[in-house]
Formats: sequence, structure tokens, C-alpha cells
Amino acid sequence: MNILFLTLLDFNSIDEQGIYTDLLREFVKHEHKVYIISPVEKRKDLPTKLINNVNYQILKLKVGNIQKTNFIEKGISTLTLESKFISGIKKYFSDIKFDLVLYSTPPITFQKAIKYVKDRDGAKTYLILKDIFPQNAIDLGILKKHGLKGIIYNYFRKKEKLLYKYSDYIGCLSEANINFIIRNNPEFSQKTIEVCPNSIEPVTINIDEQKKLEIRKKYDIPVDKVTFVYGGNLGRPQGIDFIIECLKSNLGNEEIFFLIAGSGTEYGTLKHFFENEKPKNAKLLFQLPREEYEVLVNSCDVGLVFLDKRFTIPNFHILLLVIEI
Repeated sequence: MNILFLTLLDFNSIDEQGIYTDLLREFVKHEHKVYIISPVEKRKDLPTKLINNVNYQILKLKVGNIQKTNFIEKGISTLTLESKFISGIKKYFSDIKFDLVLYSTPPITFQKAIKYVKDRDGAKTYLILKDIFPQNAIDLGILKKHGLKGIIYNYFRKKEKLLYKYSDYIGCLSEANINFIIRNNPEFSQKTIEVCPNSIEPVTINIDEQKKLEIRKKYDIPVDKVTFVYGGNLGRPQGIDFIIECLKSNLGNEEIFFLIAGSGTEYGTLKHFFENEKPKNAKLLFQLPREEYEVLVNSCDVGLVFLDKRFTIPNFHILLLVIEI
């Protein structure tokens, strides 16, 4: 079977760890041919190229800046995605007849590219639904249903419905997500909508105590305090104001330590707080190399998840906390 996977994730090999690369490796293990479009953003100043491997190919397609940029640039770049993806498919995969197209949200603007392959090859299409946009933008106040922002909302809402229309299957993270989709899109109630949880290949990470001590000392993290860690995106969906509120409420607590590591559009807001307040029991780190980040996280005691309280859409996470006190 020839499988086309469309994504916004930037990776060069399916040997990298991640919910999508782990899934794609399973297809390759079962001798399916996998073709991937994994864009590279303009800020990296790299040309489009095709990476060839025995059982899979990755098209590194040059696109505009989408991740961790301002709303206007992200919007413009997102709108041009489907035309760039179609051009990439025509130029690099014109001789491939696809049996299955896999894609995830974000974004919702793959719809024309999906329809193109579906019409051309008669392929089945499967949407792995992670984010429900544009409703999440409504929740955060980025878009509104009326006025100028309402025009933008209605445009993306139409795109969302077309994406569902051209998807033969829709995989949601939970039953709550399924109910939300059907409740707000009753015309698709007879479509195959099912639970499709995050799929990962479990990896045992063994880090000895000496390495844990070394990484804590390197970043000046106390070894005698319970350390709470948040790592990942620092954007509006994470509710940065609440993160700051949590830090403020524990400024005088000498028994715990907070570590925030990541990057995103709201990183500057957190940086401003740290520069002004200079908390003694907290540290902010910019995005770290993956291997070093994993060692650092595994040297901490409690993992944190932050989401903005205004979300009306279901959010589903599996969180494993290992507490050693």
C-alpha cells in the first residue's frame, strides 16, 4: 500500500521519536511504502529537497513561517499551504498512486491537497484530529463570530467543514471529542468517526543518579527541593497568565522549585516576569536540544500540564507523573 502523510512537523527521518514518526515506522515495518511531506519553514533558509530511503521518502517542502510566529504571518503562511502541497505532490509524486492519505490537525487547510489526491487516485482519507480549529481560536479570543474577525472565522469554519467532508475517516482523541464534532457538525453524524488515541512506541529511559545530579548542577537547579517541570510550547493555549499566577503564589516556598523550559509566542511574557520578579525558586530556560531536555526532565520530580481555562473544546492528555520525594 502507498501511503501519503501530510504534516506540519519538521523532521528528516522517521527514526526520530514522536507520535507520528512512531506511527509511520509501523507502516514501514509492515512493508507499506510511505511518502511524507514535512515542510521546512522559510526562516531556516533551506531549499525544497527529497530525502530518499528504502521504504519511505520525505519531501522537505519550503513553506512560509507557521510555528511560533505572529498571528498575521502564520495566517498568510497557512493559507498558502495547500497550493504548495499540491505543487509538491505534482512535481515529486506524480508517478505514485496513493491508496491512503493520512493527515492531522493543525492545520485545517490541507483540504484541497487531500481532495486532489482523493480525486486523482481514488485514495481513502483519514484525518487524525488533534486540534479543533477555529473553535479553539474563538475560545482564546483570537477570533470572533462577528465583525471583521467574524469574516476570518467563517472562512476557516468553511475550511474545517470541507476537511471533514473529504475525510473518509476521522480519528479523535476521545469520546468527548467525537461528541463535540457530531454536536457541532450534525451533517457528518453518519461518517466514520472513531477514537484514535496518540500512538507511540514506548521507550525506556534509564538515567543514572549521577547524570541527574550533573544536569541539575549544570542549570543551577537545587537537588534538595521537589522540582516541578513544564516543558514545551509557550503560547496562548497554555494560559501563560495562569503559569505566572502559580509562580507568584509560590515565591516564598523554599521546599519546591519550578522549571519552565520551552519556546513560543508568549516566551517573552514569561521572560519579562522572571526579569522583574527574579524568583529564587524558579528558572526559565529557552528551548533545549532534545537529548539534553529528556535528561533534564527525567531529573525532575513532577510534570506539569497547562491549558487556558477558556477552552470549551475537550482536551485529552495522558500524563505520567513520577514523584520521588
